Amino acid sequence: MDVSSYVLLSHEQALRRRLDVAANNMANISTVGFKREQPVFHDYVERSDTAITEDAKTTAFVLDYGATHDASAGAFQATGNPLDVMIDGPGYLSVEAPGGATAYTRAGLIQVLPSGDLATVGGQRLLGEGGKPINIPQQDAGNLSIATDGTVSGTTGPLGRLAVTVFPSEAGVTPRGDGLMAASGGRELTAAETKVRSGGVEGSNVQPISETADMVEILRAYQASQQMTQSMADLRRKAIDQLGKVG
Repeated sequence: MDVSSYVLLSHEQALRRRLDVAANNMANISTVGFKREQPVFHDYVERSDTAITEDAKTTAFVLDYGATHDASAGAFQATGNPLDVMIDGPGYLSVEAPGGATAYTRAGLIQVLPSGDLATVGGQRLLGEGGKPINIPQQDAGNLSIATDGTVSGTTGPLGRLAVTVFPSEAGVTPRGDGLMAASGGRELTAAETKVRSGGVEGSNVQPISETADMVEILRAYQASQQMTQSMADLRRKAIDQLGKVG
């Protein structure tokens, strides 16, 4: 296989990666708090001084460098549940992930566990200020409210405050694969800095029309790459036929 075939192969692998990410975005259109992802590619440039022409001395390959997520907010979706919240601005809710680690989410579907702890709809305990769970007394379980600063209150008064954590760069916030995000170096917002809306959740920020257009563009690029591969194969075949006739 010659260099041109390797270049086309790296390009097609990049297109497949783009298609996988776009398909995952489409699959999560209705996922609460989901952030659209976008793959990141870098050029790997290789130089050969033995090439016949100057233009052929530099070869660029496509390298998959990972994926970033779009941190823009999704639309507010009313649920009628006073425990459901949407973070109005940057930041993530802190939750206790399996194994005891701290993970983060924008999905504000909240429930009260039988133990009395506030948790996500997936059962992960929500963490309040200082990384401590928020426990709800049984007599308050049916009479809860969440203020704009994240303070959870019952009939007996404030019971705790939801921790909203921000990070210096969204590039360091990465999906764990279980619907939660992993990150480090975050800072808990104070009550004055925190702003949440109760009674609803944040919808996915995926735009179906944009993703569909992207998938069509990927398909056309892949078809063009395949046509180029076929053209190069035809040229090689013709060259071999001509060389066979020499002499």
